[in-house]
Parts: sequence; C-alpha cells; structure tokens
Amino acid sequence: MQSELNSSKRYNSVSIILHWVLGIALVAIFLFGTYMADLPFSPQRLKLFNWHKWAGISILVLSALRLLWRVTHPAPPLPAKIELAMPGWQLKAHQLTHVALYALFFVVPLIGWAYTSAAGFPVVLFGLFPLPDLIGADKALAALIKPWHQASAFALAGLVVLHVAAALKHHFIDRDGLLNRMSLRG
Repeated sequence: MQSELNSSKRYNSVSIILHWVLGIALVAIFLFGTYMADLPFSPQRLKLFNWHKWAGISILVLSALRLLWRVTHPAPPLPAKIELAMPGWQLKAHQLTHVALYALFFVVPLIGWAYTSAAGFPVVLFGLFPLPDLIGADKALAALIKPWHQASAFALAGLVVLHVAAALKHHFIDRDGLLNRMSLRG
C-alpha cells in the first residue's frame, strides 16, 4: 500500500504544516476556553479572555491562509484502492466532515468576535492592535450570541474528534496507509 501513497498521493508540506498547526491550536483553544469560561470575575479572568480572543483571531487568520492554500493547491485524491474499499456512507461522511470543519474554522471565531463586540469588549490583538467591532455594543444581543459561540465550538470539537477517530481507524484497523498522506515524515 505504501507504494500507492507516493508523493502525488500525499499532501504537500505546506498543507501538512497548516493542518497540524491548526489542529493543535484548535485543541488548545477549546481546552483553554472550557477552562476559563467558569472562572470567577477577576483581573486574571480578563487576561485569559484576552488571550483567548487573540488565539481566536490567530486561528481565523490561519484558517484563511489554509483555505487559500487549499483552493490554490487542491487535496490529492484518495488512492483508488482506498476509495473503492470505503462504503459510500464513509466517503460521504469524509466529504461532509471536511466541509463542516472548514466552515466552523471561520464560524467559531467570527461568532466569538461578534459576541465580544456586542458585549462591549473590543478585541485588541496582542494588546497592541485594536480590531474593529463586528457589531455595536448591545448586551441583550451579546446574551443571544454567547450560546452560539459555545455550541459552534463544541460542534467543531466534536468534528475534530470524529476526524481523529476516522484517521486512527484507517491507520490501526484498516491499515490502509491513509494517515501517511498527512504525516510530517515524508
């Protein structure tokens, strides 16, 4: 199977690096966000929220770079042997999961930015660069938006878990070499 996964079937180095950096960043910001969400109001909590906003904007920029790279450098097709072995529902799940992941890469930070704008707390990237509010301050609207940020973040986390589980299934159960396409070791 390894011979079938030659360099034309692998993702390019930039795609691989963007994949892993974004993946690690998403796991980290999700864990960080769930930790800080229930902290009591304090200067430390405000500092952590600012860090969370910086990370969210960084993920938004990284996602835009990744999407731009993906559009200009399409993913290699699934190797025919693997595609033929996969049931139709798995192929459809593969496609839909990737589309949903890319959508949520943007939805989650944009909803977070809208929430913080509506709550009246501007995003000042790294404490140096004030970003424009996406919407005007409106506490009632902020209260409506906040659960959407949380729900979309949990949806993204669920899709990440599904994506990792599918990759591990291909690697350890199917033993089809699919995971090697995104391996840092070429």
